[in-house]
Amino acid sequence: MDIQNYGILDAVPTDPSGYVIKDGMWAAVPWGKKFVILHNGLQVHTCNNYKTAKTYIQKAAKGASVSTLDEFL
Repeated sequence: MDIQNYGILDAVPTDPSGYVIKDGMWAAVPWGKKFVILHNGLQVHTCNNYKTAKTYIQKAAKGASVSTLDEFL
């Protein structure tokens, strides 16, 4: 789900203000000119642009599975 692009009527379009997956476990948050990747509230990676941040999250979320018994129960 993309966060609203506040500059949608700008002559030069920019990246959205961030990216969050449906379950809220992964997010890309703008940090200056870069994007910080958050997983469960912890910073795990930084990306140079919105496109690489979104790709990183999609790959990580797809590869994520139930890793502990506590998460399964």
